[in-house]
Amino acid sequence: MKRWLAGLLVVVVVAAALVAWLFFRSPRERPPQSAATRVSAATLRDPALIARGQYLATVGDCAACHTRKGGVRYAGGRSLATPFGNVPAPNITPDPDTGLGRWSFEDFWRALHLGKGRHGELLYPVFSYTSFTKVTPDDALAIFAYLQSLAPVRQTSEAPSLRFPYSVRRSLAAWRALYFKPGVYQADPAQSAQWNRGAYLVQGLGHCNECHATRDALGGLSPDHTLTGGQIPEQNWYAPDLSARPGGGLEGWSTRDIVDLLKTGQSAKGAAFGPMADVVRKSTQHMTDTDLEAIATYLQSLPARPAAEAAVSHVSFDRKKGAELYADRCADCHGVDGRGVAGIYPPLDGNTSVNEPTGINAIRTVLLGGFAPVTAGNPRPYSMPPYAQELNDEEVATVVSYIRQSWSNKASAVRPSEVSTYRHTPID
Repeated sequence: MKRWLAGLLVVVVVAAALVAWLFFRSPRERPPQSAATRVSAATLRDPALIARGQYLATVGDCAACHTRKGGVRYAGGRSLATPFGNVPAPNITPDPDTGLGRWSFEDFWRALHLGKGRHGELLYPVFSYTSFTKVTPDDALAIFAYLQSLAPVRQTSEAPSLRFPYSVRRSLAAWRALYFKPGVYQADPAQSAQWNRGAYLVQGLGHCNECHATRDALGGLSPDHTLTGGQIPEQNWYAPDLSARPGGGLEGWSTRDIVDLLKTGQSAKGAAFGPMADVVRKSTQHMTDTDLEAIATYLQSLPARPAAEAAVSHVSFDRKKGAELYADRCADCHGVDGRGVAGIYPPLDGNTSVNEPTGINAIRTVLLGGFAPVTAGNPRPYSMPPYAQELNDEEVATVVSYIRQSWSNKASAVRPSEVSTYRHTPID
């Protein structure tokens, strides 16, 4: 037995050493040479390049992570929670000591494309280089030029507070061997230019799969579960499936529905709440209609999902009580038929967030209220009041279960214990 364990240990050590060697032996990769990547100081000061970079940084929603609440934009300081501990987002203003002031474009390219820091250190994948690797060198240069044009802010970043063995940075070599394949987006010649633009934005800068897919115990994403929906780690919200074909989370959504939601936060099919409201407010509302339509074209091409079996709920609830609570608290806005009011109150019948598999979104919205983002296209959105102080766990579970099993909705009921769990979790 001891001999067997010793042999297994040797195999594990050798395998880990081999993986580490494979990654750490790689040279300092340079971006492919083109007119745009022959960088000079004059190039980085080009107003057109900077403006393009500002747009692309907005598409990538870079400020969302790299700005702490109440802090200077892009100066870092926000701590990003993961199941393995917290990782602070760094300062990416051009401060020479605490930001990117001493970084070359090659350094920046390696961070986006290879997930490696200025000194070759492996970056934690809370920085979404698994998606950003698809960004083209020309787009990366534009973003770099924009960041270098910002006023430098001196603000140091804290060290990551991760549990062992995740705190050992070199252990990322094994994770990367399993989950990371670097490579710039390659256009599909069988698809239209619009489709390819949408795919590039969704898969790359938009990094949509980082939230809209299920992660395994090591925090990895399976290529077989692209945009199929998943719980956002440490945020207690569910990012739905994004396929608009049969069985998908956006089944029945038109191009107009998708564009409206991303542009204004409101559509005929539903509204943006929770983390997605911030994405719309800070990022997608500022995108061009052309890019939003390209995204819609790509999402509508995602494959149909396996036919979902009718949810078999092992949770019983008082349907009569649920109907009474709905009539008293919800029907005035969302309608007796659950269809809402177009452009004002979102429908609940067939609503993606209502029918997502966990029930988290409906529970948290009833508890915390629903606050659509303020956008140029919807500057005075209607909001939903929170009921955490008015309804107990059983009442919330009852009305949520009623909504999830009314009209065309066939989702499972939820338990009062689940409501209790999400009542006592952070908002962000």
